[in-house]
Amino acid sequence: MITSPAVFLGLTVLLFGACAYMTGQALAATWRPWRHCIAYGLMLGAADRFLGYALFGGELLSFAGWTLDSAVLLAVGLLAWRLTLTRRMTDQYPWLYVRTGPFTWRQL
Repeated sequence: MITSPAVFLGLTVLLFGACAYMTGQALAATWRPWRHCIAYGLMLGAADRFLGYALFGGELLSFAGWTLDSAVLLAVGLLAWRLTLTRRMTDQYPWLYVRTGPFTWRQL
């Protein structure tokens, strides 16, 4: 499934997690729906599997590994999407919305 915990942390969580975070931010900044994060997260998971295979000798066609990598990247991307959307809504429309938490806002 994963080559080693160090490769998983370094490649999936740090490198591709940062890519997923930036993807979520970009999608929210351009007012795209959260569903777009799914497609990009799955593609990032595939790229993560390929780099793990090419650089560290991991298994390329591991469905369980791809699912785990994609799930982690989807979670990071969706988290970034919601954080950015909350910030944008409350900063862009301060007369309409007030932030009630890192992920939520309410109408005034």
